[in-house]
Amino acid sequence: MSAPSSSPSTEPAEGAQARILALTAELNRHNHLYHVLNQPEIDDRAYDLLYRELEGLEAAHPTLARPDSPTRRVGGPPVSELRPFPHRVPMLSLSNAFSDEELRDFEEKRDDRGSLRGGLRFLLARDGGASPDPLRYCVEPKLDGLAIELVYEGGVLTGAGTRGDGEVGEDVTHTVQTIGTVPLRLQAGAPDYLSVRGEILFDLAGFEEMNRKREAAGEKTFENPRNAAAGTLRQLDPSAARGRPLIFFAHSAGEGIGADEAPTHSALLARLSAIGLPVNPRNTVVDGIDGVIAAIAALGEARQTLPYEIDGAVVKVDDRALQDRIGWVTRSPRWALAFKYPPPRVHTVLERVDFGVGRSGVVTPVAVLRPARVGGVTVRNATLHNEHQMRNKPEYLGGLRIGDTVEILRAGDVIPRVEAVVDDGNRADRPLAAFPAGCPVCGHALRRDEGGADPEKAAWRCPNRLGCRAQVEAGLQHFASRLAMDIEGLGEKLVAQLVARDKVRRPSDLYALDAASLAGLDRMGDKSARNLIEAIAASKDRPLERCLYALGVPQVGESTARDLARHFGSIDAIAQADEAALTAVFGVGAEVARQVVAFFAEPGNRDELGRLQEAGLRFVPPPREAAVATIAGVAGKSFVLTGTLPTLSRDQAGARILAAGGKVAGSVSKKTDYVVAGEAAGSKLEKAQQLGLRILSEAELLALLDGGSP
Repeated sequence: MSAPSSSPSTEPAEGAQARILALTAELNRHNHLYHVLNQPEIDDRAYDLLYRELEGLEAAHPTLARPDSPTRRVGGPPVSELRPFPHRVPMLSLSNAFSDEELRDFEEKRDDRGSLRGGLRFLLARDGGASPDPLRYCVEPKLDGLAIELVYEGGVLTGAGTRGDGEVGEDVTHTVQTIGTVPLRLQAGAPDYLSVRGEILFDLAGFEEMNRKREAAGEKTFENPRNAAAGTLRQLDPSAARGRPLIFFAHSAGEGIGADEAPTHSALLARLSAIGLPVNPRNTVVDGIDGVIAAIAALGEARQTLPYEIDGAVVKVDDRALQDRIGWVTRSPRWALAFKYPPPRVHTVLERVDFGVGRSGVVTPVAVLRPARVGGVTVRNATLHNEHQMRNKPEYLGGLRIGDTVEILRAGDVIPRVEAVVDDGNRADRPLAAFPAGCPVCGHALRRDEGGADPEKAAWRCPNRLGCRAQVEAGLQHFASRLAMDIEGLGEKLVAQLVARDKVRRPSDLYALDAASLAGLDRMGDKSARNLIEAIAASKDRPLERCLYALGVPQVGESTARDLARHFGSIDAIAQADEAALTAVFGVGAEVARQVVAFFAEPGNRDELGRLQEAGLRFVPPPREAAVATIAGVAGKSFVLTGTLPTLSRDQAGARILAAGGKVAGSVSKKTDYVVAGEAAGSKLEKAQQLGLRILSEAELLALLDGGSP
């Protein structure tokens, strides 16, 4: 291409239009070479010069900017909310397999007499048609990110949405446009309309570098790539996604490429790649279930070396005509399944044990490890739960010792955990990891909470609630958090400054702050100080349930606080209730009742409640008419919400359930009637499946709330 023009703003509109067209096409070609094919033709400086020229031309002639311009990667203005994104063809989920035996049953299941009773061959035999031998499969990595649908019209990206409940997701076009591996325009030969499905996830090296930069800047780091990817795409401001090392792989199409054009799934993937969409290079085609088992084993061996996270493999019948013959069940295809790998286990060395203090004063041991790669993420710390496990867990061989070689895994592929000691050397010479006698933050003598009949629930606690800096800071952050008093501007760094300068020691102190007391704090100018004082004053009118949650009563979460508020109607009634009165409330068991009574019996807590009331907190009681408009099928039923719902926040969904006479609980148990699961649902969904509970999508919940059946 010719050298960039020195003064693009003076170029006539006709010449500018042609130049913008040429630059857009050329830069998109270089993006594809760099991000998708990893075959760059020009260096960064040459690319930047072309990009800068295009920016200048578009600034001078904004009406000529094209929808596929690479300058759109910068992102537009923030959106006010995430809108629903309906899927014209449902995005289905997959059934799971966990063993070679289950894989063999997937193809062919026989009874004790050897008669065919299930599997793909059984399904193919229903219509009397031919059943190829061997069956051919496509085996793909099961990418551990966020499922996404991209819509291209005329070859240009016009929409992007999350999977949601399969029928409706969330529109995240504004953030997806910032991802370099998502083509803004497809290559020649693309269908006029194409919906392509795939996965957006983090490049692991980029993820760790991003976390290092955030830590150096004093920002909170992300715990794991999967949740960080989901959170990034759901940001309202696209600038939050720009520059984050997200990648995209296409794995199927909803509409646009029929079986006449691509008769096999592998041909469909090749077609997607040919028009410029990234397709995973680890996809492979094999014959027979033995080939599937071998391919899955090979992929599992390579798992630790991949530049992105996977948690299994996806197996699909390759022939699309056979897929149609095999068919679907309500929520998933019968011709595909997901094989789940067990969490990877890695050996490393226990260097020391640190002890953290939480909001409630509980002291928690954390293993500090020699850095090790586990499931594609470098792990340096891992949970040890409590003293009982440190000393008595059988796998720890009589107690953890500093210098032990230990086996670690990421529970649920997320939370690092020390699973066992694997050292066969002379461990007696190593010091035993032990709990400190005093609080690791303030030095106060610790108190042991026995935890009832279960010794594994026993915990050491620092009782110095108002004198322990860690508890004070955590308590203030909780008090100001969104689901509690929602004091905008009172974040972690500001709380730390207020505590360090002894301006605030307890929540009631916040209401005595004025502009003069905030002067001199970092990033606290006149406007910021005024906004914070106004936000603190506005919090005086928060509902009773949120005020109760903000107090930090042990074991009283959002849903329990709501139940107590509705039952008693005032903070004084709750504070004066005995255990018998408390256990009469739905969802409040003996241990929760004991904690509530103990909390309000503590003189310091009673004193703080009085200070808050004197400061003007109104503890606004719930309306009397709450939860009277009951709906059959919801009234009296217990619901648990988990994951991200397509169109409703959890607060909104919970409010609708409560308004219909239902109950919202924070944890799953045998008493739970329904679990409402959204995107990235975690351990609550797994427990619900183990207990055989009824699981609802958002669409099914809304049907139930409308008086129908889910």
